[in-house]
Amino acid sequence: MANLTLTVNGTTHTVETDPATPLLFVLRNQLGLIGAKLGCGLEQCGTCAVLVDGEPVLSCVRAVSEFENNEVQTVEGLRKNGAPNAVQQAFIDNGAAQCGYCTSGLVVAATALLARNKKPDQAEIDSALEGHLCRCGSHVRILKAITTLIGEGASSDS
Repeated sequence: MANLTLTVNGTTHTVETDPATPLLFVLRNQLGLIGAKLGCGLEQCGTCAVLVDGEPVLSCVRAVSEFENNEVQTVEGLRKNGAPNAVQQAFIDNGAAQCGYCTSGLVVAATALLARNKKPDQAEIDSALEGHLCRCGSHVRILKAITTLIGEGASSDS
C-alpha cells in the first residue's frame, strides 16, 4: 500500500492503495466517481474512458500510479457550473443513450475529439469512437449528437 496523490476533476486527492490498482477502481471505490464503468476489464469496450491531460484513456487496466502527475477528468468533471457541457447536452437532446452503460465513455471520446478538432470529418469521428461498444442500438443517435454539435460549431467545453 502507498499514499498516492491524484488530481481528478481539478481537485487533489491523496489515496491509500496498492500502486498497481487500476485507476478505474480508485475513481469508483475511493473517490465515488462512478461515471466510468467496468465493462470488459480488457480495454476493449470503452466504458472506462476518462480524460488524462485532455486525451481519452481507458482506465480499467492501467495502474493508478501512472497518473500521479497528470490531470484526470471523469465524465462528472465535464459539467460546467453544474450544467452539462455541450457534448453531454447534445447526447441528452438527441436521446443518444438507451441503457446508458457506454454513454460516459462515448461522451469522453467525443469531448476529446471536439477539443482537438471543432469540425472533424466522418472518418475522424469513426476513429475517435473506435473501441467504444454500444450494444443497445444508440449508435445512430450518438453520431447525430456529434454531427449536430459540429453543425452548430459548439465547442466541447461550452
